[in-house]
Amino acid sequence: MTNALFLRKLLFWPQPWAAQVFMLLWVSLLILAPVGGQFATEIKSVISLHPPWTTLFKGETVTLTCKAFQINAPQKIKWYHWYLPGEIQYKTTRNTYEVRESGGYKCQAQDSHSSDRVDLIFSAANLILQAPSDVFEEDSVVLRCQAKANIVLNNMTLYKNGKILKILNKTSDFHIHQASMKDNGEYYCSGVKDTHFVSSNKIQIVVQELFPSPVLRASSTQPTEGHTVTLTCESQLSLQRPEGRLQFRFVKPSTTSEWRISPEFQFSPIRRENSGSYWCEARRINSLVQKRSQELQIQVQEIVPDVQIHSHPEFVFEGLELVLICSVSGVPRPTTISWYKKQTVEGQIHIQNRLRKDRELQTSSETEFKVPVVQNSDAGEYYCIARNSRFSIKSNSVIISVKVPVSQPVLTLRPLGTWTLVREMSLQCEVQRGSLPIRYQFFHEDMLFKEIKSNSERKVSHRLSPTEKPFGNYYCTADNGLGPQRSAAVIPVSKPVLTFSSPGTRTFVGDKMSLHCEVQRGSLPIWFQFYREGVLLKKREAVSWITASYSFFLIAEHSGNYYCTADNGFGPQRSETMSLSVTVPVSQPVLYLSPPGTRTLVGNEVRLQCEVQRGSSPIWYQFFHEDVLLTKIEATSWRTKSYSFSVTAEHSGNYYCTADNGFGPQSSETINLSVIVPVSRPVLTLRTPRAQAVVGDVVQLHCEAQRGSPPILYQFYHEDVTLGSSSSPSGEGASFNLVLKTEHSGNYFCEANNGQGVQRSYTVSLNVKVPVSHPVLTLRTPRVQAVVGDILEIHCETQRGSPPIQYQFYRENVALGSCSSLSGEGTSFNLSLTTEHSGNYSCEADNGLGVQRSEAVSLSVKVPVSRPVLTLRTSRAQVVVGDVLELRCEAQRGSPPILYWFYHNNVTLETSTSHSGQGVSLNLSLTADHSGTYSCEADNGLGPQRSEAVTLFVMGLTGSKSSLIATSVTGGLLSMMAIAAMALLFYCWLLRKAGGKPTFDSSRNPSAPDPQESTYYNVPGWIELQPVYSNVNPNRGEVVYSEVWSVKKENKPTAASEPEPFKKTDSCVIYSQVKGASTAASKPQFLDPLTPHR
Repeated sequence: MTNALFLRKLLFWPQPWAAQVFMLLWVSLLILAPVGGQFATEIKSVISLHPPWTTLFKGETVTLTCKAFQINAPQKIKWYHWYLPGEIQYKTTRNTYEVRESGGYKCQAQDSHSSDRVDLIFSAANLILQAPSDVFEEDSVVLRCQAKANIVLNNMTLYKNGKILKILNKTSDFHIHQASMKDNGEYYCSGVKDTHFVSSNKIQIVVQELFPSPVLRASSTQPTEGHTVTLTCESQLSLQRPEGRLQFRFVKPSTTSEWRISPEFQFSPIRRENSGSYWCEARRINSLVQKRSQELQIQVQEIVPDVQIHSHPEFVFEGLELVLICSVSGVPRPTTISWYKKQTVEGQIHIQNRLRKDRELQTSSETEFKVPVVQNSDAGEYYCIARNSRFSIKSNSVIISVKVPVSQPVLTLRPLGTWTLVREMSLQCEVQRGSLPIRYQFFHEDMLFKEIKSNSERKVSHRLSPTEKPFGNYYCTADNGLGPQRSAAVIPVSKPVLTFSSPGTRTFVGDKMSLHCEVQRGSLPIWFQFYREGVLLKKREAVSWITASYSFFLIAEHSGNYYCTADNGFGPQRSETMSLSVTVPVSQPVLYLSPPGTRTLVGNEVRLQCEVQRGSSPIWYQFFHEDVLLTKIEATSWRTKSYSFSVTAEHSGNYYCTADNGFGPQSSETINLSVIVPVSRPVLTLRTPRAQAVVGDVVQLHCEAQRGSPPILYQFYHEDVTLGSSSSPSGEGASFNLVLKTEHSGNYFCEANNGQGVQRSYTVSLNVKVPVSHPVLTLRTPRVQAVVGDILEIHCETQRGSPPIQYQFYRENVALGSCSSLSGEGTSFNLSLTTEHSGNYSCEADNGLGVQRSEAVSLSVKVPVSRPVLTLRTSRAQVVVGDVLELRCEAQRGSPPILYWFYHNNVTLETSTSHSGQGVSLNLSLTADHSGTYSCEADNGLGPQRSEAVTLFVMGLTGSKSSLIATSVTGGLLSMMAIAAMALLFYCWLLRKAGGKPTFDSSRNPSAPDPQESTYYNVPGWIELQPVYSNVNPNRGEVVYSEVWSVKKENKPTAASEPEPFKKTDSCVIYSQVKGASTAASKPQFLDPLTPHR
């Protein structure tokens, strides 16, 4: 209120800063004023597409998604209706649906309206233009000119409204980054295929508004100053683009509010300076789209307050209704009306007495204050005051005068009684209503004998002495200036007459009896009194009739003698006595059970007792069970009878009794007796879907007692642990279902109880078996790579399964063997590996509930390479420089791939890999440097093996000079060899003497045996068959040849014996035989292996 008044003052101040302050206060009012909520929006379903195109090629698929956007908190949607082409309806629980056919599609989510139709086209054309189904302002839109698969189009061009929009050279997409109304139009694209022009479908793009232009509304365009006025800016986002929120602001020329979420702005209260032209603007948060409403004129009306009070009716009489009306105009609502009455008391001081406070005026400018029944005290001066938050206006005053004529007076004699008993009597004249003062007059035989004026009361009295009392009639009059009223004359009562009024000739208990006492004459009021056997029953005053009645309902005690008296002050008069005899039919009997209660056990004694509260004797009682008579008993002195019996199960049912004393039988209410039978021992039955209970099966535990009164509570137990309970209202059995687990094996029992003791069933055992799971096969070898000769352990085990379990082992689906596990653990099977054991292995597990097979496991068994054999192959027996030498290295066994190394004098020549496992060859074009020792080595990852060394001598120059040089060289070499031999012998002798053995590098020894197999030193066959020749003394006339053989000796070292010195030296024994030309037969000479030959 303070801010509003300050704002009003600012509009009239000429200061230059007033406009800025007004702007700030405007914004504060926008923030602080209460505003309304969201506009009501129907809940409508919306379809979205994935991919977003409405045109696709035949064979493609579009996923439709149905959404329902709700203002309130969304509930879980349980179903969706899909409307397909051809008026086909389909109901799903998912909000997606895949389509492949052309047509119109709609959807409807639960508790929402159906969506707009989406038309899809699945085209067989070579070229289509694809666009989204809906385009809104500021959308980023992609238009795709798409050719069919395997179709090549050139010169792709996009058209809008028949004009070229863009030539699509390197892309098939055209992007509209910020869609607006200027992008509306018809689009299509074209291309060229083999000189033929190909055109796509046409698509009409209509850019939809994110929200419509707002509409500004006012709660009143011509409000009265001081009232509250609310401006509402109405607009809302499209249901298909509900993301984000709208902001609003309200504008008056030269004044603009801040952007806000609320669509309402309130003037509370509005001032005349607020008149003018207004409009509002709306925009989406973080958006450039902004829209403006039409202008709205508001004209604030000036206040002219007026408060008037008037009454209805014009003349007010006592006993009628008085209405005071306070008319209020020109006072802004809400308004409260307060009513006041002026009263004049001591010293004529005016004291305002508030009648009603703060009565708020709701719908009318007039309000009323009613006095339903006007009394004389309601006379006075009234006014009203109208108040609101700014005004307090008093009305004019209205004076209410109450006029009450006197009613007919009543003359009575006080006190009542006879003249002989009362020494002084008073005549009292009284009116019920009438404005004071009132003048009273007393008359005797039409002669005035007393006049009294009363200013404060409406009754007066005049005392009479019995000695002064003349006989005759008396009356009085009353007058307050509005006309006299006369009372009736006072006359002594005559003798009354008492009569009975009953419905029939006989009176029964329960009948209504009326006693009437009536006099023929007597002045009112008259006092009537009714008596039975001299005891006063009732006293009645008659003020308008000369008769009185007394009614009551008869009971047996009402039999006897009755009379009445009448008295109007001149002494009582008594009627004649009348006798009354009351006949009492039996009342409705009441049936009791003893002992109390409607439930009893078999064998108990039960007593039925039938009793009536009233009724003349004798009375006949009858007892019934389900309308079958049990017994009939007569009662002559008592109003109750009993019937007893011993209870059996058949005694359950409804019981009642009847009583009759000749006026018709009366039936009691029905009592239901339930005979409780204790439950027998229940029987527990386990029901499984198969003979053997298996994990996952649903077992039904059914417990039932053959006898026992319902309801029966059944309790189910497993190993003394409660599983659950179930009540049987009908007395039948109850069931309990279990989804079996392994821990459900054990003993089960149940208990039955109907409140008469618990009975337990016999124990029933259940053995729950677990089917075997897929077994896991494990191959265990002593090394990472399985090798021939290793022991393979094949282990098969399941993670779960009830024992015993039978395991079966397979290689390439051929059974290897089987084994049983009594404990349920895994089992193993051992194999000594050979090459044939490579392949796929699997196992099966079976415990009688189904066979499960493991995944196959592959095993590759490798064979270590044997010692390779090196073969030297030449084109002649004696190789010379320039010849081609083939070195072939081959291992007789070993798993491929095998890597071969060739060595010359222990220097690597070359390596080669054999993927087939066969040998490899190396060719050399010989030179003089190729003489020497050759060897090879084979390895397949399981340890290298080296061949025996082979010596090769390459002949060089020819003629005498070369022979001389060869002889010299040979002599020198032989000399060096002899010296080396002597040194070696001396070294071996020292070792033997010291008890030692020679030391050498076994890794570089070509003859080192494989530790995993026996090594045989075999002479290659080609060496045995082809001698190697070396020329000796070529200068002599007779050529002497030296023939050399290399013979392999077996070397079988034992673990127990230490090898002799030189046992691991070269095992070749060289024999030298010299032949002369003239000696036809000469025996060969055998040299020591260590002695060089010449």
